[in-house]
Amino acid sequence: MFQIDFSTVMPEVVLAVFAMLALLGGVYTGKDRAAPAILWISAAVMIAMGLWLGASGTATREAFQGAFIDDGFARFAKVIILISSAIVLLMSQPYMQRNDLLRFEYPILVVLATVGMMLMVSAGDLMSLYMGLELQSLALYVVASLNRDSARSTEAGLKYFVLGALSSGLLLYGASLTYGYAGTTLFSGIIQTAGAGQLPLGLIFGLVFLSAGMAFKVSAAPFHMWTPDVYEGAPTPVTAFFATAPKVAAMALFARLVHDAFGNAVAEWSQIIAFLSVISMFLGAIAAIGQRNIKRLMAYSSITHMGFALMGLASGTVEGVKAMLIYMAIYVTMNIGTFAFILSMERDGEAVTDIRSLNQYSKHQPLRALALMVLMFSLAGVPPLVGFFGKFYVLTAAVNAGLVWLAVAGVVASVIAAYYYLRIVFFMYFGEEAEKLDSAISPVNWAALMLSAGIMVVGVINLFGVEGLAAAAAETLVQ
Repeated sequence: MFQIDFSTVMPEVVLAVFAMLALLGGVYTGKDRAAPAILWISAAVMIAMGLWLGASGTATREAFQGAFIDDGFARFAKVIILISSAIVLLMSQPYMQRNDLLRFEYPILVVLATVGMMLMVSAGDLMSLYMGLELQSLALYVVASLNRDSARSTEAGLKYFVLGALSSGLLLYGASLTYGYAGTTLFSGIIQTAGAGQLPLGLIFGLVFLSAGMAFKVSAAPFHMWTPDVYEGAPTPVTAFFATAPKVAAMALFARLVHDAFGNAVAEWSQIIAFLSVISMFLGAIAAIGQRNIKRLMAYSSITHMGFALMGLASGTVEGVKAMLIYMAIYVTMNIGTFAFILSMERDGEAVTDIRSLNQYSKHQPLRALALMVLMFSLAGVPPLVGFFGKFYVLTAAVNAGLVWLAVAGVVASVIAAYYYLRIVFFMYFGEEAEKLDSAISPVNWAALMLSAGIMVVGVINLFGVEGLAAAAAETLVQ
């Protein structure tokens, strides 16, 4: 039994052991002098783990008596998490070195957060769910306040910690109610109780509190309050990390929780998720209109996009889960490219975040301006770019599930949100002449920006096969 369990959790064990060895290596080789090497090796190990998982077949295996589930759904999410974490880590090196923030602990914390995310998407038990969630969260609290000389960074870490503790309390209360009424913490046991007739009132309250805790992790309204301040205050590479891999992990965990533990009570949780979806879409779309700081703007953008992803989940169908997975894959790709550009926004070596600094940017950097324009159009869902198809899939899933009102609300919110994306394009091409930004950009960031923009254009042909992979992953979750 132990041998079977160990082979099932091998990727997580390898990453955890690597993180501990890297910690020892950083300490015994002069600390921060080893940071660049640790960063590159960490990225290489995560990419290798992602390729390993991607080629590991379609079999479903369980470990530790069902507390850990390794299936197609988990592997799909893990590949996105590992690859995006590695890319963001590589993108962050120039910025962190320029600002004297490249501590050897930084890549190790990112690796540990990634291990937590991998545990989250494979959770088959409320206890393993919480262990993965907290491993991720504790590492993220630290990296948010990595810039100890900045009051805003310290404030970001503190706010994230305090509000994160509140959300953990809500989630734990929901877990305790669920355990009390189901008599087990295993998802396979909870679903039997939830399917044995009328859902007990205590179990419904447990579901509500669990959903509230998960909504905080995906930064869905009305549990979004930490997102703008943390995005603004954290170092920009850390913000880029927050906007990618953790969102995928939290959304995948949310999907596993409602389908594996409450799959027989779709009518109950579909209403909760639809409510979270619609208010997230509108709050993010409207609140971002007045933003001038591009990091805060991307924070509200993420709230809107999580609303769209939740729309797919609210459908409660295989098609809805497939749409959500496709949407998250596209969302992460768009954000990697956008933050690769944001990391290059500097003037005289100092970071610039005001979107008005992009005035007439196309005159000085036409290729980069074109790439960012493509990404902004894709984020807005303008056809025929890939971002449009992400929205199309979730809207179709909602309509086919009878949630026409939610799909209509999504279209309206998408139109509102298009304003602040197009405003950035307007500044770049038609804004008033402004002082030029620095032209320097690291090769990794340039490649990430161009590749992401290229995918948004070329991917319309067949989405690089992601649709088929997402469909297969969704079928392993929803049976």
